[in-house]
Order: sequence, then structure tokens, then C-alpha cells
Amino acid sequence: MLKPLPFTMPRIACIVNPAGRDGKSGKNWPSIERKLIDADFDVETYLTEYVGHGSEISYSLRNRNDLDLVVAVGGDGSFHEVASGLRGSDMRIGVIPTGTGNDVARAHNIPLKNRDAQIEILKNGVDRHVGAIRLEGLPAPPVSNYPSPKTNAWDGECSKEGNVVRWVFLESDGGVTSATSRAKLSRGKWIKGSAKYTYLGITEIISWKKKLAWIKIDDEPGEVVDFNIFAFVMSEMFGGGYKVAPNASPMNNHGHLVIATGLSKFQMLRLMGPLRKGKHVGKWGIYMRNVKRFEIKSVDKSGNPSDIPHDPPIWVQSDGEPCITTPAVLEFHPKQLWIRGSKSVKWEN
Repeated sequence: MLKPLPFTMPRIACIVNPAGRDGKSGKNWPSIERKLIDADFDVETYLTEYVGHGSEISYSLRNRNDLDLVVAVGGDGSFHEVASGLRGSDMRIGVIPTGTGNDVARAHNIPLKNRDAQIEILKNGVDRHVGAIRLEGLPAPPVSNYPSPKTNAWDGECSKEGNVVRWVFLESDGGVTSATSRAKLSRGKWIKGSAKYTYLGITEIISWKKKLAWIKIDDEPGEVVDFNIFAFVMSEMFGGGYKVAPNASPMNNHGHLVIATGLSKFQMLRLMGPLRKGKHVGKWGIYMRNVKRFEIKSVDKSGNPSDIPHDPPIWVQSDGEPCITTPAVLEFHPKQLWIRGSKSVKWEN
């Protein structure tokens, strides 16, 4: 008679951003760790210390055969770093949302507050092989304590000297939305929570200057537009629950592009309400399309596309980090990352 195999505790590595959500992520970690241990997980803990540290740690763990899962503990920025280091490997990534936006968790139906339910998904959730967006462009200069991005082994080589590459697992956007995120790095630090984004968004809209941009979608001819906002996304929501790309799915064989052009400042201010509810598509010429490639450049005096950056800059975000400037190219690539989520998600139904 065969003896039963001894029980083996699942071994996970948790990469924790202690600065997430104004420091609350770090304060909550000891209680989360206790819950994981009580749930029979063997836990390794890594605390990030600077921008990009999460990618360095996860990249060192991606080929560990003794690990069942690498868990990002923080917000969408923390998830981006951990996912970047794991992209292209067979290592699964789990999520314990403790940040401000937590839109990756929303996309995969991971509860934002119920720790027991989060841990149950880490144990018995479904692994899905999702796509990602390759973003290449000029590195944004440093601001405040946020450094200029550099080339990383896990992101791959650039196609043009002087550029940097980032991989996007939730969303990349440019225009007044990315200007708001860029402003967050140096202004409004006295405001907590989502009110900070509302305040900075209003100030950026009021100070917005008209910007012409040359844009090209897939293999279609490029066109010059009075540019306001683009968002190239993998999932429905970003910005803390804003339904920017209604019903978008990270399992599709393409990305989802939302474009707004020719809007007045008044229209941009009025857009904030419909954008949260997903009622903006079709309003004031705003459209959403399934695309695989999007390119954006500045325009010279003759109306032709130029490789000279916009002045003032158009910042381009990588999962909420405004680290790139135009000219920039975004390309969808399928099956880049294994994510453990809920057994039931909206976009599979």
C-alpha cells in the first residue's frame, strides 16, 4: 500500500512596495503576511527600496523552480515592476492590492479589501496567459525623486539609439491624463487619495496648450490631429476605476485604443464624469478601436511628422508612470505574462 505524500506548503515570494498608498501598504504588510502564513503559505518577503527595484527582484526570481508564485503587494505601479521582471517566463504572478488605483486587481476580479478572498485566489485562482504592449520612446528627464528611465535587461533592446523600452500590462496613455500624472511627481503632495488626481487634472486642463500630433494606427496612413488624449490599454479600467475602455479584455489578440482630439478645455473638464462611467466613447468624436500598433510624433512647420520631441512635452505613461516622451511607438504582443486571478472575470462572460 502506497503511503500518502507529505503535505508541501506552497512557496511564494512577495514583493512589497512599503511606500504604496502613502505608506499604508508597508504598514499593512505584517498583518497580511500573518494571514498568508496562517493559510499554509511558505512566504519569502522582499521590500522594494527605489523605483525599479521590484523588477530587479522579480527578474532574479523568474527561473526559481522551488517557487509556486511571485506576488506583487502594492498598486498598479508595483504590479508593473514585478510583471516586467517576469514577462516572457512561465512564473505566475499573483496580486494583493494595497495601492491607490488597483485596476489590475479589478480587471481580474480580485477583491480590493477582503484579504481572505485575495488569499483564496492565490491558492485556487485561475492562471491566464495575457498579452502586453511594448512601448518605445525617448526617456523623460528626472523630476523630484523620480529618475529618468534607463535601459533594462528584462525590457529588451531598443530599435533606435537613445530610446528606452517599457512593457505595459494595464495601460499607456498620453496627453492631459499623463500630464496630470507627471504633475503628481512634483505637486499636490499635500493632497491624499483620489482627490489629488482631481485637483491636478483640473489644473492641467486649465493650463493645456494646443498640441498638433501625427498619429498612425496599424498600417493606415498617418494623420495630423489637434491632440488631447490617447489611451492604449489592455483592460477596461485605469486611474482608480475609470472605465476608459469599456469591456476591454486582456485575453484578446489586440490592444484597445481610445483617442480624443479637438476638445476644448470646457469639454475636457466635462469629460471627467462620463470617463469614470465609460460613457465617453462616441461623445465629441471620441472613439475606441481594436489595434495592434500606434505611433505618435510631433509635427514640423510644414505639417510633416518629426522625430523632434513635442515642446512642451507630451508625456507617455507606462502603467501609470509618465516615464517616456514622444516620439513613441506602442505595439501589442500576445501571451507575455501569466496572471493568477479569480475563477470568474467579467470579460470572459
